Amino acid sequence: MRIATPDAAAEAAARARLDGLVKPLGSLGRLEDLAAWLSAAHGTVPPRPLDDVRVVVFAGDHGVSGMSAYPREVTAAMVRVFLAGKSGVGVLAALAGAKVRALDIAVDWDGADVPAEVTAHKVRRGSGSIDVEDALAEGEARTAFEHGLAIADEEIDGGADLLIPGDMGIGNTTICAAVVASVLGLAAEEVVGTGTGIDEDGRARKVAVVEAALTRAGAVKDPFAVLTALGSACLAATSGFLVRAAVRGVPVLLDGVFSGAAALVAREIAPGAEQWWLAGHRSTEPSQAYALKALGLEPILDLGLRLGEGSGAVQAVPTLRAARAILADMGLLADLA
Repeated sequence: MRIATPDAAAEAAARARLDGLVKPLGSLGRLEDLAAWLSAAHGTVPPRPLDDVRVVVFAGDHGVSGMSAYPREVTAAMVRVFLAGKSGVGVLAALAGAKVRALDIAVDWDGADVPAEVTAHKVRRGSGSIDVEDALAEGEARTAFEHGLAIADEEIDGGADLLIPGDMGIGNTTICAAVVASVLGLAAEEVVGTGTGIDEDGRARKVAVVEAALTRAGAVKDPFAVLTALGSACLAATSGFLVRAAVRGVPVLLDGVFSGAAALVAREIAPGAEQWWLAGHRSTEPSQAYALKALGLEPILDLGLRLGEGSGAVQAVPTLRAARAILADMGLLADLA
């Protein structure tokens, strides 16, 4: 897969215009960097309006869901909440004028009562408990990845200007910690956080599970092998989603720990894809910090959020629109009489 190249000339032109606006040099800080980044992504100054923002929530259950403060059944219940428009990301996305699409990639239910399009990309029901077995069967990681490619194509063909990967799955911070530790060669203690709000005893059990998973999996290098041994179908699908966006030159706002882990794997599969991603916000989970550092990404917002779903990234959309607006609407010093 050939990764698109952001337009360096457009970025340079954007920075030249920013320096000529009616303000002191660099006085709009990070907004100026984001404006130049968007110009490079769109190949034009100013960038195009971000009118069609789309959040895709990749839902799935995990075999290690006993690490969470909430039961596994919450995942299926939350899919229905997404469809009703009553989820956290649904409410916040509505404020930002973004659309939310929820997809069952690996929820442990039959899903017979939801629209067929919700389960159209389903790979399996749940995943293996990574401390004692592989998360996925042979070939399922690639199948899920290809579903992610197709999902991104559907959104981009539908007119998406900006994509946000969301997630829903009890136990997902545990598998993310394991994946990030495996890819970056870190110890479980460094990457395991409190997830949905577990206490210190719960965190200690979670560390032990991740340690056992890393020992069982061994030194896996191939990204699809990592996804198979330690990840999940929804993580693999998210990685495919991110890669296809980069291939087609569509900007992505990463959310929290889940999309951070998926991005780390996606970069292993398609080096250079990270040029098309921004980090929407800083999660409270330590594995996200390690993933973003490895990817060279600095979060736009830091609000102490740990919900997931795409909810943190959605909050950064107005900031990106503000960055575009300064290029599109501010006056030039040269025009002052």
